[in-house]
Order: sequence, then C-alpha cells, then structure tokens
Amino acid sequence: MLGSFDFLQHLRGALLLAVPLLYAFAAFPANWRLARSLAALAVGLAVASLVLLAFAGPLIIYSLRADALGCVVLLLVCFIGWVITRYSQTYMGGDAGQARYIRWLMATLAAVAVVVVTNNLAVLALSWLATSLALHQLLTFFRQRPAALIAAHKKFLASRLGDVCLFAGVALIGWSLGSLEMDLVIASAQALPVYPLALKAAVFFIVISALLKCAQLPVHGWLIQVMEAPTPVSALLHAGIVNLGGFLMIRLSPLISDVGGAQTLLVVVGSLTAALAALVMMTRISVKVMLAWSTCAQMGFMLMQCGLGAYDLALLHLVAHSLYKAHAFLGAGGAVEQARLKAMSAPHVGVSLTMLAVGAASGLVMVAAAGMLWDVAFDKLTALWVLAAIVSLAIAPLLTTQALRLGGLWPLGMMLGAFGVAFTYFGLHHVFGWLVSMPKVSTVSSFDLVWVMVCFVLLFIMQCLIRARPQGAIASRLYPWFYAGLYLDEWFTRMTFRIWPAKLSRKSINS
Repeated sequence: MLGSFDFLQHLRGALLLAVPLLYAFAAFPANWRLARSLAALAVGLAVASLVLLAFAGPLIIYSLRADALGCVVLLLVCFIGWVITRYSQTYMGGDAGQARYIRWLMATLAAVAVVVVTNNLAVLALSWLATSLALHQLLTFFRQRPAALIAAHKKFLASRLGDVCLFAGVALIGWSLGSLEMDLVIASAQALPVYPLALKAAVFFIVISALLKCAQLPVHGWLIQVMEAPTPVSALLHAGIVNLGGFLMIRLSPLISDVGGAQTLLVVVGSLTAALAALVMMTRISVKVMLAWSTCAQMGFMLMQCGLGAYDLALLHLVAHSLYKAHAFLGAGGAVEQARLKAMSAPHVGVSLTMLAVGAASGLVMVAAAGMLWDVAFDKLTALWVLAAIVSLAIAPLLTTQALRLGGLWPLGMMLGAFGVAFTYFGLHHVFGWLVSMPKVSTVSSFDLVWVMVCFVLLFIMQCLIRARPQGAIASRLYPWFYAGLYLDEWFTRMTFRIWPAKLSRKSINS
C-alpha cells in the first residue's frame, strides 16, 4: 500500500515536469501537427494533475509544487496555449516565418509552465526571465515594423529592470532565511516574531518586480502597442505572462501580507493604473487598443486586490480575465462587426447624472443583498466592503444606460442581470476561497481603504460626467489628455531612448 502511494506521488511529480518538457520538445521540430498534438496532451496532463490533487491533496516533490493555485493556473495556461496554437496555424498560414513562430511560441509556453509548477524561487526567477526573452522574439516577429521593435524594446527594458528587482529579492530571501524553497521560506518567515530589514526589502523588491512586469503605469506602453505583433501573441499574453505578477503575489501572499508597506505600494499603483487606464480606454476606437488598455486596467485591479489581502478574488480575477481577454483578442474581427451592428440597431439614449446616481445606489442594494444571501463575512475581511462598493459602481450602467437603450421590459431584465453579476461574484469568491487556502488578512490600513474608494468614486464620477455630457466643457478639455494617456508613455519612451536606444534596421525604417 505504501509502495503504491509512493508511486502515485512520483507520478504526480512526473506529470508536472512533463508539461514544460512537452512544449520544449515541440519547439525544435517546429511542426504545426506536432505542436497541436503536444499542446493538447499538455492540457490532458494539467487536467490529470488537478484530478489527482482532488483525491490525494497537495504535494511538493522534486522542487515541484502541486497545489490548488498551481494546478488551476497550469490548466489555464495549457488550455489557452492549446487554443492559441490551433488558431495560429490558420492565422500564420503562408507566412515564411512559421517555423520561427512555432519555436518561440512553444518556448514561451514551456517557460511559463515552469514558473507555475516550480517550488524554488531561483528557478521561478530564471524561468520568468526565459519567458520574457522568448516572448520578445514573438513581439518582434515582424521585424520590418518600427513600431513593433520600439514596443518590444520598451518591454525589454522594463522587464530587465523587473528581473533585477526579482533576483535581488530572491537573493535577500535566501540570505535571510537560508532557503529558496517557497514552502520552507514561508514557514521560516511565519516563525519570525519580526521580519528583519533584509526580508522586508526582499518583499518590496518582489512587489516592484511584479508591478514592472504587469505593465503598470508608467511602463505600460509596450502593452498598448502590442497590436504590431501577430494577433495570437496578444492573446498569448493572457496565458500566464502579463498576469504572472499576480500569480507570484498570490503564491507569496503569506510574506506580502506581513509587510504593510508592500501592500500599500500594490494598492496605490494598482488602483491608479486601473482608474487612469479605464478613463483612457473610453477615448479609444480601435478594438485591439481598447482591449490592451482594458488589460492594463485589469492587471492594476488584480494587484490592488492582492494589496487589500483579497487573494482569492485576485485569483478569480486572473482566471476569468485571462479566458475572457484571450477570447476577445482572438475574436477581435468579430467584435468590430458586432459593434457596428449595435451602433446601427440601437439609438443613443441620453442619461442624466441623477439617473446614474440612482443606478449606483440600486447597485449597492443588490450587491449587499447578494452578499447576505451568500453569508459573506464582511466583518472578517474589511477590504470586501470596498470591493463590494466597486462592484456596485460597475453594474450601475446596466441599470441605467443599457436598460434605457434597449427599452421595453429590458430594464427589469437588466436589474435581474445586475443582481446575477453580484450573486455570481460572491459565489465565486466562496468557491475560490474554499479551493485555495490563503492567508486571511482581516485588517487593512485605513489609508489603503480610503485611497481605493477615492480612486474609484472619482473614476465613477468622471465616467458619469462624460456619459451624461459627452460634448460638455469637462469632456472636451480632458479628452486630449486621456486620449494621449496623459503622455506617460511618451515620457517613458524618451527616457528609454536616452538610456538605451532601440536598434532599428534600415529596412524597418524605410518601410
């Protein structure tokens, strides 16, 4: 009996190791049929790992980690990777660089898989570096496009700075705690009465690395200009690449939750990015640019949730956003047609500030009712009050603008739909809280809570003013600033060219 149990444990470790190996093996022949087959097999192995986790519990073996967080994200990465591989074969049909594309696509997925399954911080940092370097080859796939080269260059510099911070944090953790195995690091840190200065500095370095790699303001420009790469690459970013910072914050949540300053940094930068990117997104017409700004905002919101201690909701956000946004990028052409049909079939209906305020109040009532039905323990996690208020502001347009736009019995349907959104949100909060065991941060600093509420209330007010008076003085004055993204990317681009200019070939410049 003991022998069969040991065999099962080794089998689970082999399954985890096999996933990145499959991608690595598919990278060298660079054949579409082999790549599709091995990507599908990787999905099967990820499902098997999740099933074995349900029956046998968490496992750490060979410096590999099979727990709920890792298995869920691994399945997410493998599934999106499989979909992108199938989509890419048609998209890249006839392109002379198909073999190069397959090679770097598989290499990127292999590196991401290692980040997800490893239990060693040094391996995680090295594989995250490998992910960025492999992705760089995909971002510069069309080497004759200067805009693509500039965007990739900016990402390269921001990511290398993030790598320096990450390696510094890992080195300080190893020096402070004498281990780089994440389970041992967390256990040793929790046994300390007070964190030493070196360990606190390590947490700050890791948080800064996550902010840099998750395209937060002001180093977000490369993400906005990613449309210069093949469309499947835009979707690939959501297969555990641009959101790896959130994964790392959740993985190391016991460390981060004990360093208040690091949490505040996540809250401030994340909420500012989410609010400003949401305003900029309102000025854009291009579907892919709008989706890119949306991703920037969503990554900020996810990191803000980590800073507030709502790690289960951050994981829910990571999974849901990855699936939605990967689908949105792959279906960007269809989205354009749907937008045109909507514009032709539904007349514009004006909405007043009073109606929007009533919608927000109604949303708050619905969110509170949904929370009570799920018996949400608002008193045990104060950040839930703030997040619930943000949800109520988010569903307000469903109760006003959309309801009036459709007319008839649709307002009642929109009310039920808004309640369904809130009910589903808290239901998934329970599911992910049960699925993934994470530290429950019962208290968050008053500054963090007030800061978040101010950011999102101001965002809601600004959006209401623009929707109610799109031709008004406020909208007219602010439109150029928001359309330009507050000129933050221009500032960052000039700075990068001063520090390390991008090398543009004569062919790309002439084209």
